[in-house]
Amino acid sequence: MLTPHQPRKRFGQNFLHDQGVIARIHAAIAARPGERLVEIGPGQGAITAGLLEAVGELDVVELDRDLIEPLRARLGGRGTLRIHNVDALKFDLCALRQGPEERVRVVGNLPYNISTPLLFHFLDQSPCLADLHLMLQKEVVDRMVAEPGSKTYGRLSVMVQTRCHARSLFRIGPGAFTPAPKVDSAIVRLEPAPELHSLTDPAHHARIVAAAFSQRRKTLRNSLSGLVMPEQFAAAEIDPGRRAETLSVTEFATLANAVACQTRSETED
Repeated sequence: MLTPHQPRKRFGQNFLHDQGVIARIHAAIAARPGERLVEIGPGQGAITAGLLEAVGELDVVELDRDLIEPLRARLGGRGTLRIHNVDALKFDLCALRQGPEERVRVVGNLPYNISTPLLFHFLDQSPCLADLHLMLQKEVVDRMVAEPGSKTYGRLSVMVQTRCHARSLFRIGPGAFTPAPKVDSAIVRLEPAPELHSLTDPAHHARIVAAAFSQRRKTLRNSLSGLVMPEQFAAAEIDPGRRAETLSVTEFATLANAVACQTRSETED
C-alpha cells in the first residue's frame, strides 16, 4: 500500500481532488489519441489519469522524486507514461516533438510561487506549442487576459498577448485542493499565434515593456527615457505623453519595431 504523500510547501504543492473540476478540465482540453501532450507538475495524477487514457502516451514533468513511483503505480497499464524528474524551468518542451512540424500541447497546475517565470519559459518556446491549458492563481490569469486601460493590465498582459490568444475559462475555489490555498485559482487557455505580432527584436521589445510598466504613473517619455527617442515615438505614431496602461499590445509591438529598425539602420550605416 502506498504511503500518502504530504504536500510540500517548498514545491508549492496543492493537490487537486474535486472530481467535478477535474472533469471540466478534461472537457476543456479535449485530448485525443496521437496528440503530443506534456503535463507540468502532475502531482498525484488527478488530471494525469484521464489525459493518459485519452491519448495513450503522455510525458509528465515532476520535480518531487517522492511522487514518481506512486504515479507509476497508480497509472500503470493505462498507457505509456514518460516521467521526467527535472525542474520545469529547465525543461525543453520542443525536444518532445517527433518532427519539426509537430506541436506540443501543454497542461499544468503550476506552482504559484514560480508561475510567472514558468510562463515566460513557455512563451520562449511558443513556436513549438499548439496550446497550453494552465491552472494558476486567478489574479495571475486576470492579468494575463486583461485589456488596456484596466487596473490589471500590465507587463504580463502584453508579453502573453503578443504571442498568444489568451482566454480565461473558469474559476476554481480553494476547496478543490488539498491543502486549500488562500486564493482562488483559474484555468487559462493560451493558443500561440506567430502571426499576431511580428517583432524585429523580441529582446528589445521585452525591455521596453518591462521599463514602461516599472513606473506606471510616469509618462512613456519618462519611463522609456534612454530606450526610446522622440523621433522613434513619432515613427510609431505614439504620443510620449501617454502612460503604459493606455497602449495596446499592437502599439507596444509597433513602438519596439520602430526602435529596432532605426537601431539596425544606424548599425548598418
